[in-house]
Amino acid sequence: MTYLELGVELVALRKSKSLSQQALADAVGVSRATINALEKGRSIDIGIRKVIKILEYFDQELCFKQKTHFPTFDELKNEQ
Repeated sequence: MTYLELGVELVALRKSKSLSQQALADAVGVSRATINALEKGRSIDIGIRKVIKILEYFDQELCFKQKTHFPTFDELKNEQ
């Protein structure tokens, strides 16, 4: 997952809860600028703890998987 893809997912999660960037920032204890940078895929040096706090707020978790050379179903679907 790229930073831009993470940002797209965060926007969708935030909007699904009808939250503004400021409301989310206040709820998880980060700045609105941090939320904005994450959503735009611009913040490559944000701490992992901040990312985890945001994900936990939405009942999500960070998972690792082995990288493969084969495309995922979503990648194949997006090619069409």
